[in-house]
Amino acid sequence: MTAPTPLLRLTAAARDRVVENMDGDDNLALRVEAERVGPAGFDYLLTFVGRDERDDADRVIDTGPFPVYVDPASAGHLAGTTIDFTHTLKKIGFEFDNPNAGWDDPLANAVQRVIDDEINPKVGSHGGMVTLLEVRDGAAHLEMHGGCQGCGKAEATLRGGVEGLILEAVPEITRVVDTTDHESGDNPFFQPGHEGESPLADG
Repeated sequence: MTAPTPLLRLTAAARDRVVENMDGDDNLALRVEAERVGPAGFDYLLTFVGRDERDDADRVIDTGPFPVYVDPASAGHLAGTTIDFTHTLKKIGFEFDNPNAGWDDPLANAVQRVIDDEINPKVGSHGGMVTLLEVRDGAAHLEMHGGCQGCGKAEATLRGGVEGLILEAVPEITRVVDTTDHESGDNPFFQPGHEGESPLADG
């Protein structure tokens, strides 16, 4: 009989980091929440709560040093997930290896890899992020967030960098569609008409 998939696992590095942040308070538990932000992934939230703040419906994972509480909705997104903690020159933070994330469509997965590996690390330097909404009829429909939403260089970033990277890496994609409501951007990196260079100007 096949063993059931564990809901959640923390690596030793992740456990040690949590314990460090507990600062000796043994009355704390870690609450882990996951919210789907699109077909490809999730937003995660880690917070400390009192051990007596467990809800009746929570799933509880005993890590040894502290319990982890997961609400039913998040549990549906987290089955089989491993949480690790990375501390390098380029990145410091918790990482989620979640088998539930990703696209069913291999073409969309290919576009997502370009966004994750090449595009978002660059636009992230300007506080921006690009999200893939769908792939339909050879078109990749994207949405820009953060510093890219409403930025005066958003079009240059899209046409001069994002589009070229995707079309080169995934030749089945013939065009990129920006669905962003740029009028509602409240923190653009460059105001419209501002002089400056897109983070993907050389992409």
